[in-house]
Amino acid sequence: MAAIQFQILKRAAGCDARLGRIRTPHGWFDTPAFMPVGTQGAIKGLLPMDIAASGSQIILANAYHLMLRPGSRLISQMGGLHHWMRWQGPLLTDSGGYQVFSLAHRSRVEPDGVWFASHLDGAQVQLTPKRAIEVQNELGADIIMPLDDCPAASGAADDPNGSQRADRAAVRTLDWLDQCVRAHARHQDQALFGIVQGGLDRALRSWCVKRVLEHDLAGYAIGGVAVGERFDQIRTVVEHTAAQLPADKPRYLMGVGYERDLLAAVRAGVDMFDCVLPTRNGRNAQAFTPAGPIRLRNARYAADPLPIDTHCDCAACGGGDNGCARGGPFSRSYLRHLFQAGQMLGPILVSLHNIRHFQRYLLDIRQAILHNDWELLARNWPSSQALAGREGRATVQ
Repeated sequence: MAAIQFQILKRAAGCDARLGRIRTPHGWFDTPAFMPVGTQGAIKGLLPMDIAASGSQIILANAYHLMLRPGSRLISQMGGLHHWMRWQGPLLTDSGGYQVFSLAHRSRVEPDGVWFASHLDGAQVQLTPKRAIEVQNELGADIIMPLDDCPAASGAADDPNGSQRADRAAVRTLDWLDQCVRAHARHQDQALFGIVQGGLDRALRSWCVKRVLEHDLAGYAIGGVAVGERFDQIRTVVEHTAAQLPADKPRYLMGVGYERDLLAAVRAGVDMFDCVLPTRNGRNAQAFTPAGPIRLRNARYAADPLPIDTHCDCAACGGGDNGCARGGPFSRSYLRHLFQAGQMLGPILVSLHNIRHFQRYLLDIRQAILHNDWELLARNWPSSQALAGREGRATVQ
């Protein structure tokens, strides 16, 4: 029996969006799905019960960081990552491929893997494809990712050196995938996905898809499109690549993103997403709303009695069963004070709101697919309507 099962419940008319459900050894989750990121086995400032209450059904952790501290063997001895972090639902681990990009100043990519200078103590650490899978086998996530080479956005069209870098990264990603497939030792309860690289070069993406599909894997991911590209570039690459991936397998767009990015990808047939935006931005006083993000540190909110979003049902906005919210929502004025005063409650509340914001958005996307009612998103989520022709970045008020 396969480690996961993917069922398509409804296909949209007029685009490639689909409504589905993925069953894992730790339960199911609905698709399209947004995964909050708990890089080091925790979503900063939030309890697992808070994450579940937000509507999040699956979360992501990073194998590279957990390999460095406290070590995957210790986590395995403690009962595996699910038990250790007290998360009962589905869990995905990323191998560390993104750190090739994000920690480029501390890493050296070689044919047999990546050498990192540990951000903890500066020690040299080698991460090979085999080791990346061994770590994830020990962590025990339901869905695991192969080690890939993720180049920066310049690995695209008009930069000769960048284009060569994208070519090398695609070839290396495929070589590493072969090694990861051979190293994977838990086929019955851990689903290994493949990753398609190729930068902004559509021909290279097509070649990479063809090679990745030589492996009959549980699902397939589109990597390397959240590393500095414009919205129109992301959309073009995703539409081109997703159309070539198997229709009966989950499609995962890694590291994306803003609401309009998610909507464009869903309409192209993508099923799974992750991004640090809700919590990273929440810790920095940026709150997402249907009309666009707001900066709570701005003086304009000093005497603002409104909640972040009058339609949101999160604890910060006055909804849910959270006891401290029963007296009503927390005002923008109070939240601004928390950030100005350096109180940790501010980042906690805004992170919680932001995660709920994205989960509410995905709920409406699933409703739009179910009822073929894309006007629902235009009515409820105007910030996502950059698809109608506004290609600039979202406005921060």
